Amino acid sequence: MTTYQNATELNKLTLGKTTQYCSNYDANLLQAVPRSLNRNDLALNAAELPFHGEDVWYGYELSWLNSKGKPVVAVAEFRFPCSSVNIVESKSFKLYLNSFNQSKFASKELVKQTLTNDLSNTCQGVAQVRLFAVDQCPALAIAPSSAKCIDDLDISIDNYEFDASILEGAQTNENDDIKNVHLVSHLLKSNCLITNQPDWASLYISYQGKEISEEALLRYIISFRQHNEFHEQCVERIFCDLQKYCQLTQLTVFARYTRRGGLDINPYRSTDDNIAPDLRTLRQ
Repeated sequence: MTTYQNATELNKLTLGKTTQYCSNYDANLLQAVPRSLNRNDLALNAAELPFHGEDVWYGYELSWLNSKGKPVVAVAEFRFPCSSVNIVESKSFKLYLNSFNQSKFASKELVKQTLTNDLSNTCQGVAQVRLFAVDQCPALAIAPSSAKCIDDLDISIDNYEFDASILEGAQTNENDDIKNVHLVSHLLKSNCLITNQPDWASLYISYQGKEISEEALLRYIISFRQHNEFHEQCVERIFCDLQKYCQLTQLTVFARYTRRGGLDINPYRSTDDNIAPDLRTLRQ
């Protein structure tokens, strides 16, 4: 799509506009963002993506009424394949979930099926939905991680503009040893493409290949600090940049974003065809 077409698509969204909250079920509240808006810039062909993956969302403010009018609450897990045509726009998702508040459903299974159908139609892919009791959601247990945190590196930063070229020459050339490396940084911060609100995430990177300079990698991550893109787009950009500048035989990029409006978004992209792991962080 051209820049004009991109702007036209984004201008259709409720994001960044004053809206009324609806408490009666309305599937029409959902809005889609074509994944191609960002992938064209990354020269990604939807038919030949260089990664597998999914976007895993958790909803903490889902409620509806049972057939007797009694409120029911649940924590919801939503999984969208990265091969789907669209992203579900987050503000419209919040408004849609809010529309369940005063709507009656005969069973939890009916709520799940309704969510699955509506979200699959919006993303033009196969969405998966699971509902949990608010105090019994194993996927949200805070899990230990063996990844090495690189945030304590003693470096000076004087530029916060995005710069992918930081990764150029980032692999050490002392030897050709192939390593399996698992790293994490909690310093990923970008801004919403529409509202400019800050988005905060813990970024997990696992790779097999020649070792990447941790300092260069941290500088690259920090360079997103003033960058404007959606969560999913940032993760795909990071994946593509690492593949472009580094000689890697395997790569996984997984960002765990903090929640906003009762939703957190966790994009997962990998050369391996696996689902995103259960790895909730303290900030979530």
